[in-house]
Amino acid sequence: MREYSVPSAAASSAQHNTADFVFANAARRPTHVALRRRTGTGWSDVTAAGFATEVSAVAKGLIAAGVGAGDRIAIMSKTRYEWTLIDFALMTVAAISVPIYETSSAEQVEWILADSGAIGVFVETIEHGVIVESVRTRTSALRHVWAIEDGAVPQLIEQGHDVADRTVDERRGQVRPVDIASIIYTSGTTGRPKGCQLTHANFISEIDELSIGLHEFFNPTTSTLLFLPIAHVFGRAIQLGCVGIGCTLGHTADVKNLIDDLAEFRPTFVLSVPRVFEKVYNTAKQRAHAERKGRIFDLAERIAIRYSQALDTGSVSILLKAQHAVFDKLVYSKLRAALGGNCVAAVSGGAPLGERLGHFFRGVGVTIYEGYGLTETTAGFCVNRPGALKIGTVGPPVGGASARVADDGELLVRGGVVFDGYWNNDAATAEAIDAEGWFHTGDIGEIDDDGYVRITGRKKELIVTANGKNVAPAVLEDRVRAHWLIDQCLVVGDRQPFIAALITIDPEAYPRWLAEHDRAASTPLADLVDDEALRAEIQSAVDEANKSVSQAESIRKFTILPYAWSEDGGQITPSLKLKRNIVMDECAEQIASLYAGQPVRS
Repeated sequence: MREYSVPSAAASSAQHNTADFVFANAARRPTHVALRRRTGTGWSDVTAAGFATEVSAVAKGLIAAGVGAGDRIAIMSKTRYEWTLIDFALMTVAAISVPIYETSSAEQVEWILADSGAIGVFVETIEHGVIVESVRTRTSALRHVWAIEDGAVPQLIEQGHDVADRTVDERRGQVRPVDIASIIYTSGTTGRPKGCQLTHANFISEIDELSIGLHEFFNPTTSTLLFLPIAHVFGRAIQLGCVGIGCTLGHTADVKNLIDDLAEFRPTFVLSVPRVFEKVYNTAKQRAHAERKGRIFDLAERIAIRYSQALDTGSVSILLKAQHAVFDKLVYSKLRAALGGNCVAAVSGGAPLGERLGHFFRGVGVTIYEGYGLTETTAGFCVNRPGALKIGTVGPPVGGASARVADDGELLVRGGVVFDGYWNNDAATAEAIDAEGWFHTGDIGEIDDDGYVRITGRKKELIVTANGKNVAPAVLEDRVRAHWLIDQCLVVGDRQPFIAALITIDPEAYPRWLAEHDRAASTPLADLVDDEALRAEIQSAVDEANKSVSQAESIRKFTILPYAWSEDGGQITPSLKLKRNIVMDECAEQIASLYAGQPVRS
């Protein structure tokens, strides 16, 4: 059993609850641009003092509407300014916010509203309100439905016009660090979502430790454009962290126009999940090849990775420096421009990034600091830091936290950022947190001599072949997805004689492949899943992925599916994770066909 602890680097926080950050910033630096709000013509600045005034005004409206301390209020909306405003107003009045993804089904909405006992819900659109109304008879506690796009915020401000400032201050003063700030429901990839109780102390611990560990690019002089769902704990922690630390925050939910938004906002750092970084890389590579500049891009890619690897050894040759400088002008500067031009760093979480992408982006000039965490750990539990980066790991634990690898390889954690249990589910809490206070993450991990953690897979996803070989699918899946034509990959083979895979084609890349192979642009993918040329293309990606594992772990067969997995289809979570159980059930026939006939020999 291996264990590593990191002492807290932060002094005891002066804030008793998360809402205190808003009002402390307003008092300390009232003219500081805390947020930039999207308008019809661009972006408008919101000062720390102005934001505090608006938070207080909405808080007054909530008090006037009868929202009491401890009441649960849900928020069902895309990432936008009002999400942050309402969230802080709820914390100010000692209420508990309950995020709901705006893409949630009626069944999911019903479960979260009913299980949390929410008395109110903020929806983004009237259409979201219709979903809520359709389940209202089965959510007996629900009294209020406010629609953001139907004037909910100004209506509440007007409703609270006669509430005194003193009343708001008194309510905020009642909130203790141990009180629940939010109940965030897990994505439900393996069953019904569970509500994670995150306290004000959990969020304050996360903010305080990140303010020190990532201070080089996460401070009052920097800015970020948040496009992750705030309903996800990663986006939520960054939202709260930006306001708490003083980093200028902007919002956008329009991922299709993300490049344009980044160009306008010009953030100094970005935060995302690995799939977005993969898409940036694959899009750039695809475009270069389409413009007959593929050889240049491929060489630039190799130089970027070699340059980053050389930085780890502390020895970059003169030749490599010169090659890097040439490609910086030809290729790398254009990639940085796609992130707004000012971006020098990024934080990745939610899933494994992989060494390939980590070295590529650092070589390009945008260092990605990979982290690791779960809803139960208030987002980041481990994170790489500037000056202390090990690509391929998720970094050491944050300050005040400890990590342990159990005898079966499972990563156990405890510390100030770890939640205090599941809402209305004592049995699940007892199963997840042992008698010594260790939270069992369900992830398989390693801890090196310097305390850096490496995640190798999910305990429940570990594949054991018929020959007894343990295979962690994440490594193979990451490598396969590196191919520009591939969207998703699911590795299978539990209790089977060999490893196989289901592969989906990227709908955005498919037209390019058709053009390159002189196929009609209207050709359905279903007509080509057994096409020799297409299979040869995918085989090249599989062959490359197999180089990272032993022969017994390698992918021997694969099936190309005639459709893509998606959030709308129910196979992908809003945080872009694959719902393995659902895909395995839906594709049972295709998986069975992979193992029909004679087994592939080792």
